[in-house]
Amino acid sequence: MIHIIKKPTDTPDDNSTGMVVSALDKRNAPWEYLDLDKINPFNPGIEGELIWACGIRQDGVQFEALSVLGLSNTVVNSPESIATCASKVQTTARLIKAGVPTPETIFTNSQEHVETFLEKHGKVVYKPVYGFDGNGIYPMTNISELGESPYYIQEFIKNNCDYRVFVIDGEAVGAIRRSSDTFAHNIHQGGLGEAVAEIPDNMAEISSKAANAVNIDYCGVDLLPWEDSYLVLEVNGTPNWHCMSAPIPEYIAEYLVEKEKSLKA
Repeated sequence: MIHIIKKPTDTPDDNSTGMVVSALDKRNAPWEYLDLDKINPFNPGIEGELIWACGIRQDGVQFEALSVLGLSNTVVNSPESIATCASKVQTTARLIKAGVPTPETIFTNSQEHVETFLEKHGKVVYKPVYGFDGNGIYPMTNISELGESPYYIQEFIKNNCDYRVFVIDGEAVGAIRRSSDTFAHNIHQGGLGEAVAEIPDNMAEISSKAANAVNIDYCGVDLLPWEDSYLVLEVNGTPNWHCMSAPIPEYIAEYLVEKEKSLKA
């Protein structure tokens, strides 16, 4: 049995969970919904099962409940990998350790360190450590523009687009090019998404390395074009697949079915 936690942001017109459920039904795969708010995580009645979290609320309760369930079950994505991706600091540290190219970054409480970094690059990007969908991210050229600490600051990479690559089990299976007339190209910030028909080899390789660096089942890797290659900005642990032409729900469903089979083998 595959136990499914619905994505909190699903709507009738944008139902990520429902797309994958339909793909599971085509495969006659047994599944049921799991409501994290209605179970006792210390006595859930579930053990040795597969749990898929399409998404969770960032309220602390759901993540802790999912983490406890992961002690006796297999969770996709694992709570540890979701937590890693939620933190830009943790993600960047793992990318650097794995040799994945990423913009130069500092993390500090010191405005003096930020000022030195700003003097070096001339223009930098302020990002909240736990932000999502491009919220709270902005470029800055003067220390007076600095937001609240702690300060996660990246060098500014001039660009007119970025890319979201969907990776499942270490393989890049779909991608979109996102563009806009503003600084942020995220779809939720008004960016326009265009499917990438064929993923370049170097984009696929870098995205795969980024996914492996955070030890995740599937993810969305965000990249910027840089010179003749790409820089990884973030890894999303509960990604959307807006505008992708690849049948991502089918791929996720197949992965879940095979994962569930391996648990019973």
